[in-house]
Amino acid sequence: MDYIEGLFLGKLWSDTDFENRKHIGLFVLYGLLCDVIILYAYLLGKSFPGIFLFGAIQFVLFILLFVANPFICFRYYRMPLWGKVLVLLERFFHSYLVLDYTVSLLLPKLTVQSSDLSTFLIDFLNGTLETYTEKFAGSSGSFSTVIGVLAGGVHVVLVACLGIIIAIAVPGLIYLAYRLIQFCWDWLMNVLIIKRFIPDRR
Repeated sequence: MDYIEGLFLGKLWSDTDFENRKHIGLFVLYGLLCDVIILYAYLLGKSFPGIFLFGAIQFVLFILLFVANPFICFRYYRMPLWGKVLVLLERFFHSYLVLDYTVSLLLPKLTVQSSDLSTFLIDFLNGTLETYTEKFAGSSGSFSTVIGVLAGGVHVVLVACLGIIIAIAVPGLIYLAYRLIQFCWDWLMNVLIIKRFIPDRR
């Protein structure tokens, strides 16, 4: 329960030390989750149930929950159990909206149609290998061809690894940015309003 509270409430409103520890794995899992949803929509050509529907209504809900968050969370530890459950559900829904926005933002970046993906990859592989074999064409014998193929293969592997890293890191960075902005807003409201006008926070 402490982990869930720390995850959804954040450092400012949580009594746990969740934010004091490194949670790189959490952002990796978030990136993988986004990638799975994006691949599902990309390869099958249909939206993942409940995802990729981010529109005006979702945007308004996100902004309202963002603005209201400090006033929803500041008395969390004085709430009865059902109140805490409602707050955590609200925080979960807010994170869901971030996920929905991330998917709707990144999915259109895949400009190659899924039906043309195999052709695109084969053309990329062949083009890369041809480029490297031509670079080593000045050397004598078939050894130059082998070197060119190996260099081209290394290039392809590095590009694939870089693509995987970016695919995982970008959604995680978006979620991290959201948490940072939310923390700054909560801290500002806590200092300017909550501590001044509602001093007994818990």
